[in-house]
Amino acid sequence: MPTPQDHRRPFFVVLNRRSGSGDADATEQAIRAELDAASYPYRLYCVRHPRELGTLAAQAVAAAEEQGGTVVVAGGDGTINAVVQAVLPSGLPLGVLPQGTFNFFGRCHGLPEGDVGAGVRGLLDAREARVQVGMVNHRVFLVNASLGLYPELLERRELDKRRFGRHRLVALLSGLRALLGDYPDLRLSLCGDGRTQLRRSTTLVVGDNRLQLADIGIAEAEAVERGRLVGIVLPPLARWRMILTAVRGLFGHLGDVDKVDSFAFTELEATLPHRRHIKLAIDGEITRLPLPLRFRVAPQPLRLLVPNRPDSA
Repeated sequence: MPTPQDHRRPFFVVLNRRSGSGDADATEQAIRAELDAASYPYRLYCVRHPRELGTLAAQAVAAAEEQGGTVVVAGGDGTINAVVQAVLPSGLPLGVLPQGTFNFFGRCHGLPEGDVGAGVRGLLDAREARVQVGMVNHRVFLVNASLGLYPELLERRELDKRRFGRHRLVALLSGLRALLGDYPDLRLSLCGDGRTQLRRSTTLVVGDNRLQLADIGIAEAEAVERGRLVGIVLPPLARWRMILTAVRGLFGHLGDVDKVDSFAFTELEATLPHRRHIKLAIDGEITRLPLPLRFRVAPQPLRLLVPNRPDSA
């Protein structure tokens, strides 16, 4: 059951000033104004370059452990992921102020978007919810982890965002443009829940976010509410069929496409012949991990602060 938030636990706020398309100064000022007005104890850690994120997240966790506090993160799904990576082993509660482009994690858990002040006020009167976290090897993921075509799409999307701005339309058009390029050809060995299968694929996506899975039309979306993850395997397709598949995904019908395989599981191991490492996209950020990849649910849930509404208790 959710538990009430202790109103005097100090906040240690990790703010990624590079997340989203909003005004970073205004976001910082809104956080300070709300906490100062409430005379609430806090310390702010401002991330001005991506390489600082892990270090500042670790500092915030250490300070929160020492002072019995709560870590808060303001940023997009990738920033939230990095902070959860530091928070989860500590068992500390986490507050989230979504600031990204899609904000699947925040929207899935009913966290306010856009109005930073409302988000901070919500944290001051919040309850705890236990939230499932996915793992691939030693890395956490909250929305999805993927290999193959999807990481390539994300790399192109980031380049286009830097050129044209961090907007959802830019992200969508960039993804469609990337589909006109070359596709990976993965020969996957998938072992999970007592069976092994060999699959040719352009993309393997493992999802842990009910909202995103439902948005693209995956029937197993509700399985993540029952302690499972969801795998999606996209087979090699002709270019026109790949574009049609992507469009159908945008309109919530990916699960209806022939040859797109989706399945719920508890643990899954993925290997590729003659490969030792592979590029992955984890909650929108690109990384490389050693093979085999082992997907599973983290043994401990995340203690997430969520709005304290009577109808959600």
